[in-house]
Amino acid sequence: MNKGIQVLIDRGFVNNCTDFEKLSDLMDEKPVTFYCGVDPTGPSLHVGHIVPYFAMHHLQEAGNNPIALLGGGTGLIGDPSGKTEMRKILSEETIKSNVEKIRAQLGTIVDFSDNPPHGHGKAKMLNNASWLRDLNYIEFLRDVGVYFSVNRMLTFEGVKQRLERGLSFIEFNYQLLQSYDFYMLYKNEGCRLQIGGADQWGNIVAGIDLINRKDGEECFGLTFNLIMRSDGKKMGKSEKGAVFLSPELYSPYDFYQYWRNVSDDDAVRFMKLFTFMDLDEIKEYEDKGRNINDAKTRLAYEVTKIVHGEEEAEKASSAAKALFSGSGSKEGMPTVTIGKEEIPEEGIGLLTLFVKAGLSSSNGEARRIVTQGGAEMNGDKVTDPKFMVSLDDFKDGELLLKAGKKRFARVVLE
Repeated sequence: MNKGIQVLIDRGFVNNCTDFEKLSDLMDEKPVTFYCGVDPTGPSLHVGHIVPYFAMHHLQEAGNNPIALLGGGTGLIGDPSGKTEMRKILSEETIKSNVEKIRAQLGTIVDFSDNPPHGHGKAKMLNNASWLRDLNYIEFLRDVGVYFSVNRMLTFEGVKQRLERGLSFIEFNYQLLQSYDFYMLYKNEGCRLQIGGADQWGNIVAGIDLINRKDGEECFGLTFNLIMRSDGKKMGKSEKGAVFLSPELYSPYDFYQYWRNVSDDDAVRFMKLFTFMDLDEIKEYEDKGRNINDAKTRLAYEVTKIVHGEEEAEKASSAAKALFSGSGSKEGMPTVTIGKEEIPEEGIGLLTLFVKAGLSSSNGEARRIVTQGGAEMNGDKVTDPKFMVSLDDFKDGELLLKAGKKRFARVVLE
């Protein structure tokens, strides 16, 4: 098996391939140009989106040439695959803004520099709006639509699931557009492989079929497992919602803590998928005599370093140490400032402070945390929802709030 594909198999990425043997032979013969697409339907990717891009990183290291395709065109419609309902239609201005933000996020995982390290492939980032925006619909139907069988499209799992709830015509067109993307990348860039999540199988196969019907060379599809946590929940969900890559939507400290708090069963598996660590080094963490917390701490640090940079990873690691061992700096911890004038003589309500600190969305939610025994202030449990926080409770101008086992906030006096 080609070394690039074997790395993906060994690290636990691979779900299916249209032809492993032929793809392996092609990669052994010469570097292969391949692509993965993402629609910019939000201002940030979340960790559930990034598995194919870590796979892209490894294939690039093996000498192949990646294309990250941003769906500035298809994002105006939305892919129904794996979705229970139609996506909200976004404005062109929003799509353009999202494209720029996601472009920067992908650059932390894949090397888009002009001079990648020796032996690595050269990566490109393209936007399908460049060929989809000005398509003539009649010509498109004649040149592309003629090759698609509605009966066959209805057999794909993603379409079948949506038919039960309703599938709009605009979404039904999506498979044609994604197939056309593959064809255009084959025609203009020599792209022979599309990669993506297992839920993209139908769209990928349709693109290969279109290229074949238009007398192109044999192309390939490689899909990856949809990553679930050991508790059966979707990857990328937390108590605060989706675990976004954007530091504005999900702080680097919370991002670090998300990985630090994965289950014991997931730690080494996620090391293989979400870090660039060598497999031999990861194997050391599988030693049954080793503390599993070592693996989780290393996992959290490595993923945070990739996504947010080494400085933020160090801050988050130090803040975590400050919380749990009393050493380290609290600088990277989620912090809110409050003016002394906001605290009246009788004090400020603990519930109000929880809301200000972002530990709860309302006084009602904060009350439940307190009455259920999940609230702490400066390490001491607080069970009285009427508790008033005074200026004297601030030690050296700050206090530490805790909600449940894993959520913290530092409140600093101005």
